[in-house]
Amino acid sequence: MLRLLPFLFFILLISPLHAAEKNIVFYIADDLGTELGCYGNKVIQTPHIDALAADGTVFTNAYATTASCSASRSVIMTGLHNHANGHYGHAHDTGHFSCYPNTISLALPQVIKRAGYRTALIGKHHVSPNNIFQYDLQLGAKGRNSVATVEQAREFILAKDEAEADKQKPFLLYVGQIDPHRSNDDLEIPNKPNAFGNLPNQKSFPDIKETFYDPKDVIVPPFLPDTPETRAELAQYYQSVSRFDAGLGHLIQILKEANLYDKTLIIVTSDHGMAFPGAKTTVSEPGLRVPFIVRNPYNAKRGVRNTALVSHTDITPSLLDFAGGLDHEKNAPKNPIDPVEHWNAQNLSKSDNRGPKYPAYHGRSWLNILDKETDPTRDLLFASHTFHEVQMYYPMRVIRDQKYKLIWNIAWQLPFPFSTDLWSSATWQAQLKKGNDAPFGHITVGQYLQRPEFELYDLEYDPHESLNLASDPDHLETLNALKQKLKTFQQTHRDPWVLKWEYQ
Repeated sequence: MLRLLPFLFFILLISPLHAAEKNIVFYIADDLGTELGCYGNKVIQTPHIDALAADGTVFTNAYATTASCSASRSVIMTGLHNHANGHYGHAHDTGHFSCYPNTISLALPQVIKRAGYRTALIGKHHVSPNNIFQYDLQLGAKGRNSVATVEQAREFILAKDEAEADKQKPFLLYVGQIDPHRSNDDLEIPNKPNAFGNLPNQKSFPDIKETFYDPKDVIVPPFLPDTPETRAELAQYYQSVSRFDAGLGHLIQILKEANLYDKTLIIVTSDHGMAFPGAKTTVSEPGLRVPFIVRNPYNAKRGVRNTALVSHTDITPSLLDFAGGLDHEKNAPKNPIDPVEHWNAQNLSKSDNRGPKYPAYHGRSWLNILDKETDPTRDLLFASHTFHEVQMYYPMRVIRDQKYKLIWNIAWQLPFPFSTDLWSSATWQAQLKKGNDAPFGHITVGQYLQRPEFELYDLEYDPHESLNLASDPDHLETLNALKQKLKTFQQTHRDPWVLKWEYQ
């Protein structure tokens, strides 16, 4: 027996980690841009996010594929672009958009369960249909109290109410906070700075020490006008971001108390950029570029800043990879659901549009580059915005590499549409009243409303997209090359709007 001990010890060393030691927390904001300390903002207070970033990996070129809530979340949860999964806009009310039933074969909550995980969704969901995006436990947000929302996950993390067999399973915990989305109850008050969910008179939510900001201290990003209205709204937005950070701090505290912090992969991101004109609902950099921080407790290298181009399409395959359930050769689940068998068993009518079969994810795992500073193989990104609210039809398609970005405004003859919250914002209304020639960041109000068919930007020298090179003869070759790559992508990924290259 003594002779066997060294051998057994060796086996333990080379054996994979016990499943329960590979938990996942996905913590997502609603309308958060890169206004964080770890992304260079020296004013905003986000100590918990910044600490996680210092102990993990910060992706500096992470992008949503669309700057609209439901549509973006559908990409996160399927690893498929919107024109493939069918979720072109909002899930609620008159929009009622939804993923095709056959996306169940790739959908995060389904494939992670088949990899042996128990699952919970706490907070905002906003993706349809529920029979695809279904978790073992689903609880709504506690309003804007980010700490109270997170506290609901405590018993799930501790597996107090789980069956004995389930207690041994690892978990996926998806936490969707409402912060820093604009407040809906402020929309009817003309010219009033939106409160972004903050309580009046500098009051605080229970168990949260709110952080308050003076409008004169905020940093106005280049795409916005530096006006009193903008600064007043940014001060409110900053406070809401700090409250989102407080929720993360409480979640980390729960994990540490349960002795699970060093057994849990943590991801912090947003559905898209900040809820200001020029960001949300656009395909500009402030709309698509998102914070993306990953702490893998099993990575030896920490404090990494990675410049690779990563996308929301990469999230589900990456989480499945961490869980051991990704077939790398097929870029698909090892244990997939057969959608035909599944829906036939559920008595879904064969006449219903179930969508195509989905053999693989559009994105790919970033798990193997968390300790690297870049990945030259990730040289292209695509985006495909079509709707926000249902009346906001304005299809746009985007391709970008490490240097250039091409935007195709397919319905360019139309004025650019507004979501209700952005149209009524004090930031926009103050400039709109001054007329079409009024400045709005580096463009005018009129230029914001009426856009050209193509926009080409050199992001290396013009990161704020202030000079459109699409009509520059010196960039004609670049323009045509990107157009062809975009068209090829649309053809390969079954984008119906590819036909618009042929007719209007």
